[in-house]
Amino acid sequence: MIRWTWAFLDRPVDTFADCARFWAKVTDSTVSAPRGEHDEFVTLLPATGPAWIKMQAVDDDGGIHLDLDVDDIPAAVATATGLGARVVAELPAYTVLRSPAGQTFCFTPAADTSDLGPAPVTVSTAPDGTVTRLDQICLDLSPRDIDADTAFWQSLTDWTHKPGRRPEFSRLRGPDQPLHFLLQRLDDPGPTGAHVDLASSNIAATAAWHESLGATRITDGEQWIVLRDPGNAVYCVTSRDPYTG
Repeated sequence: MIRWTWAFLDRPVDTFADCARFWAKVTDSTVSAPRGEHDEFVTLLPATGPAWIKMQAVDDDGGIHLDLDVDDIPAAVATATGLGARVVAELPAYTVLRSPAGQTFCFTPAADTSDLGPAPVTVSTAPDGTVTRLDQICLDLSPRDIDADTAFWQSLTDWTHKPGRRPEFSRLRGPDQPLHFLLQRLDDPGPTGAHVDLASSNIAATAAWHESLGATRITDGEQWIVLRDPGNAVYCVTSRDPYTG
C-alpha cells in the first residue's frame, strides 16, 4: 500500500537555487533547510497541511522521479520487480528502481505524517487571485511502452484507471493521495520521461505570472500551456480545476 506520493524535482546544481525559489513561489511554499551529504535535498513546505514536493540538486540535466512511501520496502520491491521493475540501487533507507519503460522511482519508509487520511487540497494563489495546484505527474511514454507501463503502474498502485478526454491520455487516481498520474502516449518512440502538471483557474494568467518569475513559455495547447522552469525543465499549466483535478 502506497501511503504517500512525493513529486521529486531533480534540478541541475548550477540552477538549483533559482529553481527552488521559483517552485516555492509558484506553490506558495517555503524551502526547508537543506539536508543530505552535500545539502542536495530540500522540501517545499506549504503554509498548511503536509508537504508533497521535494527537490534534489543533481550533476546532470535533472528531471522528475517519484518517492513512494510504503510500510515494508522489501515487500514493495518484490512486488514491483515481479511486475517488471528493475532495481537500480539499494540503500539503507530506501531503494531506487525503474519501471519497465525506465521511469525512476524510489520506495521510501512511511513516516507518521504519511498516515493522515484524506490529502488536504492545498492550493496556491497568485497576486491576481488565480488559483493553481501542482497535483499531477505526467508520465510521457512512447507508443511501444505505453501499454506495459500503464499496466505496471495500475498494478503497483492499485489506483483507479480511467481513460482521458483524448485517446492518448489516461489517468490513475489514488485514494487520499496528493498527486495523481497522467499517462501520455507520445507520437514518437523517444525515451521515457515525466513532467509535472499544475491545475489552474486561468492558464494564461498563470503562465504570464510564471514567466515574470523566470519561466519560459514553449507552446500553447488546446487547454494547456507548456513552459520551462529556470532549470530548463518542461512542465505544463492545465485548465483542470485546482480543487478537484
